[in-house]
Amino acid sequence: MLTRYVLPLIALATLVFAITQMTKAQQKPPAVSPPIEPGKSPFVRQVAGAGIIESETENIAIGSHVPGVVEKVFVRVGQTVRPSDRLFQLDDRALRADVAVRKANLLNARASADKLEMTPRKEERPGNEAKILEADVNLKDQTLAYERLRKLTDSSAVSDDELTRKQMAVELAKATLSRVKGDFKLWEAGAWEPDRQIARSVVEQAQVQLSQAETEVARLTAKAPQARWKQNADGSENADDEGVQYKVLQVNIRPGEYVGNTPNSPLIVLGFVGKLHVRVDLDENDIARFRPDLVGVAKPRGNPNIEFPLSFVRVDPYVIPKRSLTGANTERVDTRVLQVIYAINTKGQPLYVGQQVDVFLNAGSK
Repeated sequence: MLTRYVLPLIALATLVFAITQMTKAQQKPPAVSPPIEPGKSPFVRQVAGAGIIESETENIAIGSHVPGVVEKVFVRVGQTVRPSDRLFQLDDRALRADVAVRKANLLNARASADKLEMTPRKEERPGNEAKILEADVNLKDQTLAYERLRKLTDSSAVSDDELTRKQMAVELAKATLSRVKGDFKLWEAGAWEPDRQIARSVVEQAQVQLSQAETEVARLTAKAPQARWKQNADGSENADDEGVQYKVLQVNIRPGEYVGNTPNSPLIVLGFVGKLHVRVDLDENDIARFRPDLVGVAKPRGNPNIEFPLSFVRVDPYVIPKRSLTGANTERVDTRVLQVIYAINTKGQPLYVGQQVDVFLNAGSK
């Protein structure tokens, strides 16, 4: 009975269970909708790329000319500054002391040069003339003394040695008078022109050293850069900063911190945000289909229902390795991209520098 009825029923139930489980295992799971729908192209044929919002002047990373300790930070995030406004300042006590020393050296050099330029002074003439008179009187006195002794030589009252000494005293008095007269003529002629040139060069050297020290002090204060330059009719250039304002996008320093000449480490990031740009990375495989006249739109991540019109600005003609990654499964990291810059019409909607957008260019018009 057991063998005839129960065992076949068990085998049949087992077969049904196996078939049921195999059927369930082969069923495809239902599609899961993403939390946020990705941006979809509004064009039938398109060239797509990932874009980053940036300021019109690109993001300006401010560094430090010299290493040092931050003494003051004059700006905060979100503040607007104009070209040449102060951003931060390093400790300048040592260099300001050096400036004081250089100023004293310059005053000393100028005083020495002025002294040479003012010679001869009329106040010195009586004293110099008196030296000539003194030397002349001394010569006459020595001459008279020598003549008196020479007359006594026949009486053997004066020795030859004493007479010789008096004669030498006369010659010495003559030399002294000649030297004093020469010094008077030299004084009367004034400073020698080469001496004046040397004094002027010392002044110029001191002035340059002072300017150098003041420049080093000025380099301790970081300022907002010039926005643009315009060319004059004579070919020269000067800053054209009228109406230009930067926005402080990032501040990475605080008073008391040490900063150095570290590359790729911006201390402050500025940007002219009067008009926003989008830097689009086009895959090297899409470069052949790209044209500057393609009409395009940008869709921000997280809100793909909004479209922002784009207008072409320029192409950076150097194809670079891909740096901005979107996280897509099909994305390659060993590819190269062409960077194209577009101006974006925000339509009054809030967009932020550094925000990522999906860019679609209409490639089906031609």
